[in-house]
Amino acid sequence: MPKTALVKPLTVAISSTALFDLSTSNEIYESQGLAAYRRYQIDQEDAVLEPGDGYYLVKKILNINKLLGKPRVEVILLSRNSADTGLRVFNSIRAHGLGITRAAFCSGASPYRYINAFGCDLFLSTHGDDVRLALEESVAAATLLGRRSGQTDADDSVLRLAFDGDSVLFSDE
Repeated sequence: MPKTALVKPLTVAISSTALFDLSTSNEIYESQGLAAYRRYQIDQEDAVLEPGDGYYLVKKILNINKLLGKPRVEVILLSRNSADTGLRVFNSIRAHGLGITRAAFCSGASPYRYINAFGCDLFLSTHGDDVRLALEESVAAATLLGRRSGQTDADDSVLRLAFDGDSVLFSDE
């Protein structure tokens, strides 16, 4: 019987703020502080979060596994939340039916330091500083930019990616 080579799945890490819309939570954090933020997240732990800038991308990436019938892609959550405030994020992952089972909650610190430990091939975040730190660790990384109001990829099953490392397609701004 021939041995089959194990294929490491493409491992994509995403921040919780890229996966879900945490703008209201962030406003509470910025205006009222960490204690109010923690209280709000715990009080809202059963309230399902709305999709964020990277949500539909993650759904499409995870759909690759269904299309191939094999686990070729894994998505990992890397979050600045703590374990107690991150429960709402994990409840939302479950409610949305996303196949994300591994995560690191960093209690306010940048999650980039876990990228190599998880064997990540790509890190996606809305925090440019975290992306720069990931790039310094020699991990491909990208900052997800907000969508224009009214735009959605919800019903589109096609995965489209554009990489612009040399600013030919888009300016540096």
